[in-house]
Amino acid sequence: MYTLAAGLDYLDLNFLGAPEIIATAVLHDASGVALIDPGPSTTHGNLTGALRRKGIGTGDVRQILLTHIHLDHAGVTGTLVRENPAIEVFVHERGAPHMIDPSKLLASAGRLYGADMDRLWGDFVPVPSGRIKVLKGEEHIIAGGRELHVAYTPGHASHHVSYFDTSSRVAFVGDTAGIRRGNGSYIMPPTPPPDIDLDAWRLSEDRILAWDPDTLFLTHFGPFHGARVHFQELSARLQTWNAIVRRLLADTSLDEERRLQAFVDEALLDLKRAVGEQQADQYNRAGRLDYSWHGLSRYWRKKLS
Repeated sequence: MYTLAAGLDYLDLNFLGAPEIIATAVLHDASGVALIDPGPSTTHGNLTGALRRKGIGTGDVRQILLTHIHLDHAGVTGTLVRENPAIEVFVHERGAPHMIDPSKLLASAGRLYGADMDRLWGDFVPVPSGRIKVLKGEEHIIAGGRELHVAYTPGHASHHVSYFDTSSRVAFVGDTAGIRRGNGSYIMPPTPPPDIDLDAWRLSEDRILAWDPDTLFLTHFGPFHGARVHFQELSARLQTWNAIVRRLLADTSLDEERRLQAFVDEALLDLKRAVGEQQADQYNRAGRLDYSWHGLSRYWRKKLS
């Protein structure tokens, strides 16, 4: 467990035994505990064990705040609500139906992850509709004793929201600010299918920067200062990837498999040059490059058609 401020911690879920892949924020005071992005079911034991070492049980959790419903962020939510039926789950209105009935979400994820679904994510237990608190954006909510502002921040996902703690000036931004590890400046855009929207993403960046946050908290992974420079780096990487994708899509001599492999090869070479071989492998665990090809190529095919 790492401390951001008094009553504001985060923990490493050690996803599949690897550190600094998925982080969960923990907001707590005498009124109870709130978790932001509790992660997948495969890290349930790591989550509850880390909380227990802090003296926190599942019964102490009052709210779960989801930035979005992708399995690496939200998969364990229903399991936690089953263990403690008093938990309230805050989620954007577009994501809420899929937390109640995850069949379409799981079918979509299954097309992407295939035989790896269970190994990566484990069970996705439905959340009873009565425990869902629907968000649209622009709300002010109280969680873990803190006042949080909510913004609708699509781009990575159409059902993405971000949260801003006014007292610590930490913005919990899910995947909207990308993937960043350690002390490096490399910021990887997570662009899996099905609903990448780069125009919406730019507007979401503006909404987050309008808060003037001191710290961006990324689910992948942890807190970083310098929000404006951070987003500039993310935008530059997106521009580079977009140029590669559009060039490969325009090359009629390539089939889809060769386009995908060419994108992965170019993006991975750039990543290794920036962070080295070992760190590149960890980045790829947090946001696989082949998935990013599928998301960006889908976006540009629709945009250019």
